[in-house]
Amino acid sequence: MSEKILDRDELEHMLLGVGILGTGGGGDPDFFGKPLVEWDLKKGREYRIISPDKVKDDAFVVCGGYAGSVSAYKSIGDMLQKWEKRYELMEALKITESLFNRKVDHVVPFELGGVNTPVILSLAARVGISTVDGDGLGRAAPETQMSSFLCHGISLTPMPFVDRDGNVLIVKHSVNPTYPDEIMRLALELNGKMGANNHYPMNGKRLKESVIPNTITFSIKLGEAVANALGAKKDPVEAILDVSKGFKLFAGKVKEMSGKDVKAHYLAKATIEGVGDFEDMTMEITFKNEAMLARINGKPITIFPDLICMVDPKTGKGLMTADLKAGMNITVIGIPAHERLRECLKNKACKEAFSPKRFGAPDVKYEPIETLVKLVLY
Repeated sequence: MSEKILDRDELEHMLLGVGILGTGGGGDPDFFGKPLVEWDLKKGREYRIISPDKVKDDAFVVCGGYAGSVSAYKSIGDMLQKWEKRYELMEALKITESLFNRKVDHVVPFELGGVNTPVILSLAARVGISTVDGDGLGRAAPETQMSSFLCHGISLTPMPFVDRDGNVLIVKHSVNPTYPDEIMRLALELNGKMGANNHYPMNGKRLKESVIPNTITFSIKLGEAVANALGAKKDPVEAILDVSKGFKLFAGKVKEMSGKDVKAHYLAKATIEGVGDFEDMTMEITFKNEAMLARINGKPITIFPDLICMVDPKTGKGLMTADLKAGMNITVIGIPAHERLRECLKNKACKEAFSPKRFGAPDVKYEPIETLVKLVLY
């Protein structure tokens, strides 16, 4: 069977998994993802996924998601009711279909996150197609050009963007890979700080060459491991480390958290004081919606695109950037990015699109987490 319908348990585990892998962004699974999933299930919608290797070479596939500052996602309110009348993602998809004069066969999430994974599943369910089991990152990221698709030669444009009031912007072509996202951010600043886009139009062959594969099923596996650990009264952090093959980077208490909205991004810094094995150590995390850079005692230990996952040590749930406050207990887990994402750093244009200067650290040069952990912790 080439397609699979996700059941309620799998969706609950997926939300837990993407909440961890979202690195502080991608949307809050409890306040947005879960209500959307419950809403759609009650409406009789089916979330169908298809493995990338089952997608036909000539299929028409598009990527997309919601965009805006994580601080804009504070209340779902009457959004679900509004989405029954106007689903911005569907409007963006219809624009893409009109530009290419072709129906979309599959959609693929831009990123993993508590909003941006389920909204694409919901989009597919609403138009009667399936979602590719994968995404452009294997994590969440703050900018549209930060994607494996771009760095494997797939054009970000044309990119339709529809805001919550129905204003439509189409970036037809861009010379600089950062231009579409920067224009979209200006539009977000002008109106509502939230909207939906559609981008990276591709055929099935190109999808299979560029997608970070099987990340939805991996999220389910990760969430299930955490749930099972809690049920068995075992350490959920150990369960995450076991499934993700990641590193325990830090454990401590948030001493200070400061942030502000700039061009529809949430720019923030957290200072964490170590406990236990990390006593007398300090971690500082730099955020641009997501956790992008972690330092211990001033030394970089994880740099985007590698994952900095912040979790509640008791529940294993992922912590959202906008929810971090002084006094919170936190465990930080680092996970190597998928090799396809790391390949982006070998391409000059993509290296610029992924550059640490994009998140305020022009002095930092990427090194793999495996190298940095050995240098800093061992």
